[in-house]
Formats: sequence, structure tokens, C-alpha cells
Amino acid sequence: MRALITGGAGFLGSNIADRLLAEGHDVAVLDDYSTGRRDALQPHARLRVVEGGVEDRVAVETLCKEFQPTHIIHGAASYKNPDDWRRDVLVNVLGTVHLLEQGKALGVKRFVYLQTALSYGRAKQNPIPVTAPLWPVTSYSISKTDGERYVAMSGLPWITLRLANIYGPRNYTGPIPTFYKRLKAGQPCTVVRTRRDFLDFEDFMRLMTKVLADGAPTGAFNVSSEKDRTIEELYLLIVRLMGLGERPPAGVVDPGADDVASLLLDSSRTREAFGWAPEVDLEAGLARLVRWFDEHGVGETYTHLKLERR
Repeated sequence: MRALITGGAGFLGSNIADRLLAEGHDVAVLDDYSTGRRDALQPHARLRVVEGGVEDRVAVETLCKEFQPTHIIHGAASYKNPDDWRRDVLVNVLGTVHLLEQGKALGVKRFVYLQTALSYGRAKQNPIPVTAPLWPVTSYSISKTDGERYVAMSGLPWITLRLANIYGPRNYTGPIPTFYKRLKAGQPCTVVRTRRDFLDFEDFMRLMTKVLADGAPTGAFNVSSEKDRTIEELYLLIVRLMGLGERPPAGVVDPGADDVASLLLDSSRTREAFGWAPEVDLEAGLARLVRWFDEHGVGETYTHLKLERR
């Protein structure tokens, strides 16, 4: 396999790169480091890292012509400024089109699109089946959903993975690293009255191995633990795993206009198609992640929401 990973210096991309390199594959990473980290990837004989964005058509075309990928894993996304609609469209829509153009020119064996579960918006079903209508409500999720629609009409062997909250090493987005970082610094936390499901990276990577296999199913699939928790439950669990004893105070607020109160995916089609099921218990997975944070720390954290930026 010769895998091109966009956003390969981010959480999911860098961990996928590490795993593929360990399995003996060649990997090229394209990342502009807007949210990725320069220390995420260590030098490797089979790894090529290029600084640049998917919205740069020349950069994408040059890298693809030189590297000749057999597989494209598209994880790059714009989300850290919810008011920058122009950049969201350039990266999440036009950038996707650039990759699809090259994928078609090269005849890649598989195009994997890492999608957000927020593409469903405020769904009327719970848990949400993969057949539910897509109705995103933020610039990030709208542009990601538009990108997915171009993937679906590309004619390539494609798969889109609509992801629950994946957690693991180098995860610096969402409530888990934010809670850890603030609690470690003795700062107060804000808990939003929402529900989410959380999936350990090891479970996600077991699925990715199946997704990348020759002849694997194509189309859209939900990726979920199928068990949701309130963010307050998550907060209390992290407090306990950090050994903080008495519960530190936290403010509790309602979700903002750009948030979704409940998001739980039905991944039954994924289970059936790939013979896959989550195995890692949330408490065990978070305990491992807290130990990793203890050793490596948490850098700058990011979110697509306006509320947490105040």
C-alpha cells in the first residue's frame, strides 16, 4: 500500500500513519499544521511529510504525481474558526475535489473520507441510522457534508466513515483533552448538557484495517461505540481517573445554537459489513489516555463550537 494521508499530523491521521508504517506500508502526509502538530510524526524511511493544504491544487497534484498513492485517506479539515466560512469551503469542499481529481487520474484502489457525525445535525432518530437524512447546522459540518457528496459521485471505490468522538493519543479536540488540561492546571471547567458517544482509537484502527483491505465494502458507514454518555458523566470519570478526589467545581450550561444536544450513532450496518464491533470499555480506554496525557501533556486544544471559545 502507498497511502496518502491528508491531515496526517493531526490526531487520527498521525496514528493511522504510525500503524501503516509499522505494517510495512509507504506513507505520504500532507498537513498545513493549522491544528496538526509538528512533533506528531517521527522520521521514518517509508514516510514522506509535505507541509501544505489540500486547498492548494498544485501542492496536491505535485505530491500525488511524485508519490503515486494507491490509497487516499482524507482527514484534513477546517474547523477551528466557526465564522471563517470561506476557509471551511476552500478546505473541506474544494480541497476534497482536488484529491478526488488526483484519485481518479491515478486510479486509486480506495478513497477513505473521514466524516463528522455532526453531518446529521439535530436528527429526529436516536440512535441515528446511516440512512438518516443529512442536515448539518454549522459551517464545519455543512462543508464536510458537501465534500462527502462529491466523494459519493466521484466514481472511485470510496467509503465515508461518519465518526463518533474518537479518543486516543494526540487527541487535542473536544471535551476530554480540554477537561484534562484545565483540571491539571487547577482551572474551572464548563460542562455542556449534551450527550455523546466515545470510541477508543484501537477500536477505530481495527475497523480501518478492514476498510483499507482490497475488495472491502464501499459507501457510507457510521462508526460508534453505540453507548452515549452525558458530558457531565465524562467529566466526573476523568476527575476520578486523574485521582483528584473531591469533585472540582464545574459550571453546567445548555448547548449553544451551534451545538447538538444528543448525538448517538447506530453502527449496525458497519458491524455487519465488516465483522467489526467495539471492544474497549470507556473507563479502560480513558485510563490509558490519562496516563498518556500524564507523560506527554496536552498542547493547544481546538473545537468547532463558539461556546467553548468564550
